[in-house]
Amino acid sequence: MPTPAPNPPRRNGLIAAVLAGVIGGMLGLSFAAVPLYRLFCQATGYGGTPQIGPAASPGAVGRTITVRFNADVNSNMPWKFSPVQPAVTLHLGEEAVAYYAARNPTAVPVNGVATYNVTPDKVARYFHKTACFCFDEQTLAPGQEMSFPLSFWVDPAIADDPSTRDIGTITLSYTFFRALDDAAIAKAGPHVGPLRATP
Repeated sequence: MPTPAPNPPRRNGLIAAVLAGVIGGMLGLSFAAVPLYRLFCQATGYGGTPQIGPAASPGAVGRTITVRFNADVNSNMPWKFSPVQPAVTLHLGEEAVAYYAARNPTAVPVNGVATYNVTPDKVARYFHKTACFCFDEQTLAPGQEMSFPLSFWVDPAIADDPSTRDIGTITLSYTFFRALDDAAIAKAGPHVGPLRATP
């Protein structure tokens, strides 16, 4: 019985190239997944992600709504982080400004990045932030304190949607994480589970 001839080197090279292409494509998609998911959430309001953009508020109309502010820090983030005001009440369509405050109690500079969401999730499409500090890396020197402003408005259309017209309170939450490069330098470990900041 004749022994089968070995695979030609050309075929092996083609298979290796295809496998390398698949692995490279998967690696590229894994890096693109987070920003693409973030854009999807911002465009659709999915997962309680508010709308962000330069859209101007239409001006105060109709009833009022209360926006509460929540602040969390990741377990690897040493900052103290809290809202300056617990809540504001504003008219639908009216633009408001609020502030969060952070302090670095450590003896070294710490870089952080904030993420955010609103609850209940179904109101996210009506919550518009025209300016905020989210997703921009922030650095606090040892002992430094800083306030972070944000401006927002709630679309009057929230009152016309049968699923949201009974909502009287929205909670806007920010969570600060240690920036990835900073965490690696500090050997802070992976970014997991938010913890409530203590004042």
